[in-house]
Amino acid sequence: MARFFGNVGYAISTNPSPGVYDQESISREYFGDEIKSGSRWKSGDVINDDVIITNEISIVADPFAYTNFSAIRWVEWMDNKWKVESIRIERPRLILSLGGIYNGD
Repeated sequence: MARFFGNVGYAISTNPSPGVYDQESISREYFGDEIKSGSRWKSGDVINDDVIITNEISIVADPFAYTNFSAIRWVEWMDNKWKVESIRIERPRLILSLGGIYNGD
């Protein structure tokens, strides 16, 4: 099992003025473990297939992560931002299942 240290990105909803909602992107650093590693190719309507990783990253969560786990969008791993496909809560950790490249902000 490999060690993990990296950024986890959140999209936090904000209300700058009445009736106006926006999303603020923030990132926080976490320690953890890479508990599952793998990849696959996704064929589609494009010339080159997309790579999808099937990794699971286990992070040691802080109170902010527990409160805002539903806002987690990406994990920075191997010099790329990867989409978080699903999240499992296994206190004191969050298990983040990764998918394709994150194309947001």
